[in-house]
Amino acid sequence: MVRENALFAGEGTGHYYFRDFFFADSGILPSLIVMEMLSKKGATLSDLLKPLESTYFVSGEINTRISEDPKAKMEEIAATFGKAGAVEWMDGVSITFGDFSVPSSSGHRWRFNVRPSNTEPLLRLNVEATSRELMERKRDAVLKVIQRGG
Repeated sequence: MVRENALFAGEGTGHYYFRDFFFADSGILPSLIVMEMLSKKGATLSDLLKPLESTYFVSGEINTRISEDPKAKMEEIAATFGKAGAVEWMDGVSITFGDFSVPSSSGHRWRFNVRPSNTEPLLRLNVEATSRELMERKRDAVLKVIQRGG
């Protein structure tokens, strides 16, 4: 975060870091920002999330215990899926298929991230897609590679 001079970084585990807060982890600061936004908009959080819930379908974090080297397994995943998507090696391996920056009704856009746990022999998978069926199909395909013995 410091190297990139990023304004913000966050994890699904509830750790949020802000450049203007000394790059320190804070759960209070994002809570205050969300409450301020809700107050200004006069809406509930569920009201604001509704459009996203019908547009993006997420797997939630899926933890899989592995016995092999996490880096080798992530390289296998990148080799399996990377030819068709855009690969990024930040916080594990992330691969994006389709352009998420523009609205589309094609329903063929999806992405995933696989990263190692820092404390356990686990790989953590998160999948996001523009349809529930696509998310489930791709989640299962990536899990199959993660669970395949090396």
